Amino acid sequence: MVRGRCICPTGTSITEMTPPLRRSMPRLPAAPVAEASAAAPLVLASGSPRRSELLGSLGLAFTVAAADIDESVLEGEEPRPYVLRLARAKAVHVAAGHAIGTIVIGADTTVEVDGAVLAKPTDAEDAASMLRLLSGRRHQVHTGMAVAVAGGEDQWTHVTTTTVTFSALDHATVAWYVGTGEPFGKAGGYAIQGIGGALIASVEGNVQNVVGLPLADLVANPSIAALIRAR
Repeated sequence: MVRGRCICPTGTSITEMTPPLRRSMPRLPAAPVAEASAAAPLVLASGSPRRSELLGSLGLAFTVAAADIDESVLEGEEPRPYVLRLARAKAVHVAAGHAIGTIVIGADTTVEVDGAVLAKPTDAEDAASMLRLLSGRRHQVHTGMAVAVAGGEDQWTHVTTTTVTFSALDHATVAWYVGTGEPFGKAGGYAIQGIGGALIASVEGNVQNVVGLPLADLVANPSIAALIRAR
């Protein structure tokens, strides 16, 4: 159950297997924020239901405004700069359409294997190829986050990295998982919080980061911390 109120438009410590997504509230920064009011509106610049659920667990009221931007990887771009660039672009794009003082959170998650970005699979064959690549080995999951205040010039940015190890997957398991439909729309072709959790041998770092929004790092932003204190 999501404890916050998400007003949406219509239309990773080593942990064995998949641990619960709920975690104790991390310690907030000591100083209040000056750049944004504690009563400022909050917007999540992402249409991901998983990010909405995680953000809602902080007890914050927010609206959702998915950012329509080009998410193509630039030539020679590495995974961490890639997610950071997209998170910043999402936050800035959405902030431009809101009232001054509105706080906007942008986020982007990708999977890295051998220095290459694994984005969302385009079809069943692509999803199966990704899963075979991940099978029985470690990979990194990066989530870039950006917080922008509408009318301001500066953006807070952060990248969180988690290492995930997959169990060895045989052909039948890959075919079964692709057949569930869950790989589609997910970076790297799997969802740790869903059926895909059965494919995971271990996680090193923040599990929420693999889902798409590492709250412990997000609340280090003073604007977000001020909103939590004021709720």
